[in-house]
Amino acid sequence: MRKLRVQQWVTVDNFAAEEDGGLGFVSGEPFSDTTEKAFEESLMGLIDSVDTMILGANTYAQTKDYWPYAEEQGEYGEKLNNLTKFVASSKLDDAPWGGFPAATVTRDPVATIRELKGQSGKDIWLWGSLELMHSLMDAGLVDEVRMLVCPETRGKGRRVFEDRQNLKLVEATRFENGIALLCYEIEK
Repeated sequence: MRKLRVQQWVTVDNFAAEEDGGLGFVSGEPFSDTTEKAFEESLMGLIDSVDTMILGANTYAQTKDYWPYAEEQGEYGEKLNNLTKFVASSKLDDAPWGGFPAATVTRDPVATIRELKGQSGKDIWLWGSLELMHSLMDAGLVDEVRMLVCPETRGKGRRVFEDRQNLKLVEATRFENGIALLCYEIEK
């Protein structure tokens, strides 16, 4: 069965978004001439393990005008743009993705993820989208949470976890750019 894997950029004090929803704490440029090879390989490992991405409507709105045109992201951007995409939204009718196949809009992301998990294929990647993550966690559909921990604190903002979760650490990696990857399985 396919897994639903969440990736969140977070601060050391567990915030995945600032009070205004911003991500000013995100550091560690993923793909440039100065990118640490181990960090790049970690991000490429995730994208190579998935064939489907789901985003919330806000994350979609923040990314749709950048990623389809981000040639500087090289192979990573090419792979990301070619993933099958779903956007969870009660308001959108369509979700274009530049010159790439449009995302499918789902009004019922819980049912969509249940259906996708039952199909053959690689894993499913939930990219950001805190509200969507929380609803999918409440439905028992999240299998793994990957946190890219940036070396900053905020004190206020939107937390990754709003309530208790039983987690099992499956990976902890420190990178030279100051980011730490903490990967947890959700114990069910």
